[in-house]
Amino acid sequence: MYYLLLICCYAISIIPLRLLYILSDGLYVLMYYVIGYRKSVVKANMRQAFPEKTAEEITLLAKKYYHNLTDMMVETIKLLTMRKADLQRRFDCDLTVLHELYKKGKSCQLHLGHNFNWEWANLFCMQGVQFPFLVVYMPITNKAVDRMFRHFREKFGSTLIRADDMRNSMAPWLQKQYLIALVADQNPGNPRRCYWYPFLNKMTPFYKGPEMSAKRHNIPVVFADIRKVKRGYYKAELKLMFEEPVHEPEGKITEAFVRFLEKNIHEQPEVWVWSHRRWKHIYEEHVVHH
Repeated sequence: MYYLLLICCYAISIIPLRLLYILSDGLYVLMYYVIGYRKSVVKANMRQAFPEKTAEEITLLAKKYYHNLTDMMVETIKLLTMRKADLQRRFDCDLTVLHELYKKGKSCQLHLGHNFNWEWANLFCMQGVQFPFLVVYMPITNKAVDRMFRHFREKFGSTLIRADDMRNSMAPWLQKQYLIALVADQNPGNPRRCYWYPFLNKMTPFYKGPEMSAKRHNIPVVFADIRKVKRGYYKAELKLMFEEPVHEPEGKITEAFVRFLEKNIHEQPEVWVWSHRRWKHIYEEHVVHH
Protein backbone atom coordinates (compact mmCIF):
# COMPACT_ATOMS: atom_id res chain seq x y z
CA MET A 1 0.00 0.00 0.00
CA TYR A 2 2.80 2.40 0.93
CA TYR A 3 4.72 1.93 -2.33
CA LEU A 4 1.54 2.29 -4.38
CA LEU A 5 0.78 5.60 -2.64
CA LEU A 6 4.34 6.77 -3.16
CA ILE A 7 4.34 5.91 -6.87
CA CYS A 8 1.03 7.70 -7.34
CA CYS A 9 2.31 10.79 -5.52
CA TYR A 10 5.50 10.89 -7.60
CA ALA A 11 3.46 10.52 -10.79
CA ILE A 12 1.24 13.44 -9.73
CA SER A 13 4.19 15.57 -8.59
CA ILE A 14 5.79 15.71 -12.05
CA ILE A 15 2.70 17.49 -13.41
CA PRO A 16 3.26 21.27 -13.74
CA LEU A 17 1.79 23.21 -10.84
CA ARG A 18 -0.56 25.20 -13.08
CA LEU A 19 -2.17 21.91 -14.13
CA LEU A 20 -2.20 20.61 -10.57
CA TYR A 21 -4.36 23.59 -9.65
CA ILE A 22 -6.94 22.34 -12.14
CA LEU A 23 -6.85 19.05 -10.23
CA SER A 24 -7.24 21.06 -7.02
CA ASP A 25 -10.36 22.74 -8.44
CA GLY A 26 -11.85 19.31 -9.09
CA LEU A 27 -10.94 18.11 -5.61
CA TYR A 28 -12.61 21.22 -4.17
CA VAL A 29 -15.89 20.41 -5.94
CA LEU A 30 -15.66 16.80 -4.76
CA MET A 31 -14.83 17.64 -1.13
CA TYR A 32 -17.23 20.55 -0.67
CA TYR A 33 -20.23 19.73 -2.85
CA VAL A 34 -20.16 15.94 -3.23
CA ILE A 35 -18.56 14.44 -0.10
CA GLY A 36 -19.10 17.44 2.15
CA TYR A 37 -15.92 16.55 4.06
CA ARG A 38 -16.43 17.82 7.63
CA LYS A 39 -18.45 20.73 6.29
CA SER A 40 -20.58 20.88 9.44
CA VAL A 41 -17.43 20.99 11.61
CA VAL A 42 -15.88 23.74 9.48
CA LYS A 43 -18.97 25.95 9.54
CA ALA A 44 -19.60 25.38 13.26
CA ASN A 45 -16.00 26.38 14.05
CA MET A 46 -16.29 29.46 11.86
CA ARG A 47 -19.59 30.54 13.42
CA GLN A 48 -18.00 30.28 16.85
CA ALA A 49 -14.92 32.26 15.80
CA PHE A 50 -16.84 34.92 13.87
CA PRO A 51 -20.28 35.37 15.46
CA GLU A 52 -20.64 38.70 13.67
CA LYS A 53 -20.66 37.06 10.22
CA THR A 54 -23.89 36.21 8.41
CA ALA A 55 -24.70 32.72 7.16
CA GLU A 56 -23.81 33.83 3.63
CA GLU A 57 -20.43 35.16 4.79
CA ILE A 58 -19.67 31.92 6.64
CA THR A 59 -20.51 29.90 3.50
CA LEU A 60 -18.24 32.10 1.38
CA LEU A 61 -15.41 31.77 3.91
CA ALA A 62 -15.88 27.99 4.02
CA LYS A 63 -15.62 27.78 0.24
CA LYS A 64 -12.39 29.80 0.30
CA TYR A 65 -11.06 27.48 2.99
CA TYR A 66 -11.78 24.31 0.98
CA HIS A 67 -10.10 25.85 -2.07
CA ASN A 68 -7.00 26.48 0.03
CA LEU A 69 -7.19 23.01 1.57
CA THR A 70 -7.13 21.27 -1.81
CA ASP A 71 -4.38 23.63 -3.01
CA MET A 72 -2.38 22.56 0.07
CA MET A 73 -2.87 18.92 -0.90
CA VAL A 74 -1.48 19.26 -4.43
CA GLU A 75 1.25 21.68 -3.32
CA THR A 76 2.47 19.19 -0.73
CA ILE A 77 2.65 16.40 -3.31
CA LYS A 78 4.49 18.76 -5.67
CA LEU A 79 7.30 19.04 -3.10
CA LEU A 80 8.48 15.56 -4.14
CA THR A 81 9.87 16.92 -7.41
CA MET A 82 9.88 20.70 -6.87
CA ARG A 83 13.22 22.38 -7.56
CA LYS A 84 14.78 24.56 -4.89
CA ALA A 85 14.71 27.59 -7.21
CA ASP A 86 10.98 27.15 -7.81
CA LEU A 87 10.26 27.00 -4.09
CA GLN A 88 12.34 30.11 -3.42
CA ARG A 89 10.44 31.94 -6.17
CA ARG A 90 7.08 30.99 -4.67
CA PHE A 91 7.87 31.27 -0.96
CA ASP A 92 9.41 34.38 0.58
CA CYS A 93 10.78 34.75 4.10
CA ASP A 94 13.61 36.75 5.66
CA LEU A 95 15.62 34.26 7.74
CA THR A 96 17.97 36.86 9.26
CA VAL A 97 16.74 36.30 12.82
CA LEU A 98 17.60 32.59 12.55
CA HIS A 99 21.04 33.29 11.10
CA GLU A 100 21.80 35.65 14.00
CA LEU A 101 20.76 33.09 16.61
CA TYR A 102 22.95 30.48 14.94
CA LYS A 103 25.95 32.80 14.99
CA LYS A 104 25.40 33.31 18.74
CA GLY A 105 25.61 29.54 19.22
CA LYS A 106 21.99 29.24 20.31
CA SER A 107 19.32 26.75 19.41
CA CYS A 108 15.84 27.94 18.47
CA GLN A 109 12.18 27.00 18.79
CA LEU A 110 10.06 28.06 15.82
CA HIS A 111 6.34 28.23 16.70
CA LEU A 112 3.73 28.31 13.95
CA GLY A 113 0.09 27.42 13.50
CA HIS A 114 -1.75 25.25 10.98
CA ASN A 115 -1.63 27.98 8.35
CA PHE A 116 -1.19 27.03 4.69
CA ASN A 117 1.32 26.11 3.47
CA TRP A 118 3.38 24.98 6.46
CA GLU A 119 4.97 22.14 4.47
CA TRP A 120 6.48 24.63 2.01
CA ALA A 121 7.51 26.80 4.96
CA ASN A 122 9.35 23.93 6.62
CA LEU A 123 11.27 23.04 3.47
CA PHE A 124 12.11 26.68 2.66
CA CYS A 125 13.40 27.25 6.18
CA MET A 126 15.36 23.99 6.27
CA GLN A 127 17.12 24.80 2.98
CA GLY A 128 18.05 28.29 4.14
CA VAL A 129 19.56 27.77 7.61
CA GLN A 130 22.70 26.13 8.99
CA PHE A 131 20.87 24.57 11.93
CA PRO A 132 20.05 20.86 11.95
CA PHE A 133 16.30 21.08 11.28
CA LEU A 134 13.95 19.15 13.57
CA VAL A 135 10.21 18.88 12.93
CA VAL A 136 7.76 17.71 15.59
CA TYR A 137 5.01 15.55 14.14
CA MET A 138 2.10 13.47 15.37
CA PRO A 139 2.05 9.96 13.84
CA ILE A 140 -0.93 9.25 11.57
CA THR A 141 -3.09 6.23 12.43
CA ASN A 142 -2.96 4.82 8.90
CA LYS A 143 0.56 3.35 8.76
CA ALA A 144 0.94 3.63 4.98
CA VAL A 145 -0.08 7.30 4.97
CA ASP A 146 2.12 7.98 8.01
CA ARG A 147 5.12 6.39 6.30
CA MET A 148 4.47 8.41 3.16
CA PHE A 149 4.37 11.72 5.04
CA ARG A 150 7.56 10.80 6.88
CA HIS A 151 9.16 10.14 3.49
CA PHE A 152 8.04 13.59 2.27
CA ARG A 153 9.72 15.33 5.18
CA GLU A 154 12.82 13.20 5.66
CA LYS A 155 13.57 13.26 1.91
CA PHE A 156 14.79 16.83 2.25
CA GLY A 157 16.88 16.28 5.37
CA SER A 158 14.48 17.06 8.21
CA THR A 159 14.76 15.03 11.40
CA LEU A 160 11.31 14.01 12.65
CA ILE A 161 10.57 14.21 16.37
CA ARG A 162 7.54 12.23 17.52
CA ALA A 163 5.17 14.41 19.53
CA ASP A 164 4.07 11.40 21.57
CA ASP A 165 7.68 10.53 22.51
CA MET A 166 9.39 13.90 22.81
CA ARG A 167 11.63 13.00 25.73
CA ASN A 168 13.35 10.09 23.97
CA SER A 169 13.33 11.71 20.52
CA MET A 170 15.01 14.87 21.79
CA ALA A 171 17.59 13.14 23.99
CA PRO A 172 20.33 13.00 21.28
CA TRP A 173 19.95 16.74 20.58
CA LEU A 174 20.03 18.29 24.03
CA GLN A 175 23.77 19.02 23.93
CA LYS A 176 23.72 20.22 20.31
CA GLN A 177 22.63 23.34 18.45
CA TYR A 178 19.37 22.86 16.54
CA LEU A 179 16.24 24.51 15.16
CA ILE A 180 12.97 22.80 16.04
CA ALA A 181 9.70 23.62 14.25
CA LEU A 182 6.57 23.23 16.37
CA VAL A 183 3.06 23.48 14.93
CA ALA A 184 1.91 24.70 18.32
CA ASP A 185 -1.87 24.79 17.92
CA GLN A 186 -2.39 21.01 18.03
CA ASN A 187 -5.36 19.67 19.98
CA PRO A 188 -3.83 18.12 23.14
CA GLY A 189 -4.60 14.56 24.15
CA ASN A 190 -4.79 15.31 27.88
CA PRO A 191 -6.47 18.68 28.51
CA ARG A 192 -5.77 18.49 32.25
CA ARG A 193 -2.07 18.92 31.62
CA CYS A 194 -2.43 22.04 29.48
CA TYR A 195 -2.82 25.79 29.70
CA TRP A 196 -6.30 27.07 28.88
CA TYR A 197 -6.87 30.42 27.17
CA PRO A 198 -9.74 32.18 25.42
CA PHE A 199 -9.13 31.47 21.72
CA LEU A 200 -11.57 32.39 18.96
CA ASN A 201 -14.33 32.95 21.53
CA LYS A 202 -13.92 29.70 23.47
CA MET A 203 -11.69 28.44 26.28
CA THR A 204 -9.09 26.26 24.54
CA PRO A 205 -6.29 23.98 25.80
CA PHE A 206 -2.70 24.39 24.58
CA TYR A 207 0.25 22.12 25.25
CA LYS A 208 2.62 23.22 28.01
CA GLY A 209 5.52 21.32 26.45
CA PRO A 210 6.94 23.94 24.05
CA GLU A 211 7.06 26.64 26.72
CA MET A 212 8.42 24.34 29.41
CA SER A 213 11.19 23.10 27.12
CA ALA A 214 12.12 26.63 26.05
CA LYS A 215 12.34 27.77 29.67
CA ARG A 216 14.16 24.65 30.91
CA HIS A 217 16.91 24.92 28.28
CA ASN A 218 16.66 28.71 27.75
CA ILE A 219 16.05 28.27 24.01
CA PRO A 220 15.01 31.43 22.09
CA VAL A 221 11.45 31.35 20.76
CA VAL A 222 10.57 32.68 17.30
CA PHE A 223 6.98 32.98 16.03
CA ALA A 224 6.16 32.48 12.33
CA ASP A 225 3.25 34.10 10.49
CA ILE A 226 2.49 32.53 7.08
CA ARG A 227 0.33 34.45 4.60
CA LYS A 228 -0.99 33.41 1.20
CA VAL A 229 -0.18 36.22 -1.24
CA LYS A 230 -1.97 34.59 -4.17
CA ARG A 231 -2.43 31.10 -5.51
CA GLY A 232 0.89 29.28 -5.35
CA TYR A 233 2.72 32.12 -3.59
CA TYR A 234 3.33 32.59 0.14
CA LYS A 235 5.16 34.98 2.40
CA ALA A 236 6.21 34.29 5.99
CA GLU A 237 7.42 36.68 8.66
CA LEU A 238 9.58 35.59 11.59
CA LYS A 239 9.55 37.45 14.89
CA LEU A 240 11.96 36.83 17.77
CA MET A 241 9.63 36.90 20.77
CA PHE A 242 11.70 35.57 23.67
CA GLU A 243 15.49 35.40 23.45
CA GLU A 244 15.88 34.54 27.15
CA PRO A 245 12.70 32.57 27.99
CA VAL A 246 14.11 31.34 31.31
CA HIS A 247 13.24 34.73 32.80
CA GLU A 248 9.59 34.76 31.67
CA PRO A 249 6.70 34.04 34.07
CA GLU A 250 4.83 30.78 33.62
CA GLY A 251 2.29 30.86 30.83
CA LYS A 252 3.52 34.04 29.18
CA ILE A 253 5.12 32.37 26.15
CA THR A 254 2.09 30.19 25.43
CA GLU A 255 -0.36 33.06 25.86
CA ALA A 256 1.74 35.26 23.55
CA PHE A 257 1.54 32.59 20.86
CA VAL A 258 -2.22 32.21 21.30
CA ARG A 259 -2.74 35.94 20.85
CA PHE A 260 -0.30 36.02 17.90
CA LEU A 261 -2.10 33.15 16.15
CA GLU A 262 -5.56 34.54 16.84
CA LYS A 263 -4.59 37.89 15.29
CA ASN A 264 -3.23 36.15 12.20
CA ILE A 265 -6.40 34.06 11.82
CA HIS A 266 -8.62 37.14 12.00
CA GLU A 267 -6.53 38.83 9.31
CA GLN A 268 -6.56 35.86 6.88
CA PRO A 269 -9.02 33.24 8.18
CA GLU A 270 -9.23 31.16 5.01
CA VAL A 271 -5.69 29.79 5.40
CA TRP A 272 -6.07 28.20 8.85
CA VAL A 273 -7.24 24.58 9.21
CA TRP A 274 -10.90 24.70 10.28
CA SER A 275 -11.75 21.05 9.62
CA HIS A 276 -10.05 19.60 12.71
CA ARG A 277 -12.01 19.21 15.95
CA ARG A 278 -9.99 21.76 17.89
CA TRP A 279 -12.62 22.28 20.61
CA LYS A 280 -13.62 18.71 21.48
CA HIS A 281 -12.37 19.10 25.08
CA ILE A 282 -14.72 20.73 27.59
CA TYR A 283 -13.31 23.45 29.82
CA GLU A 284 -13.62 22.87 33.56
CA GLU A 285 -13.19 25.71 36.04
CA HIS A 286 -10.72 23.84 38.24
CA VAL A 287 -8.32 23.17 35.34
CA VAL A 288 -5.16 25.30 35.43
CA HIS A 289 -5.56 28.28 33.15
CA HIS A 290 -4.32 31.83 32.68
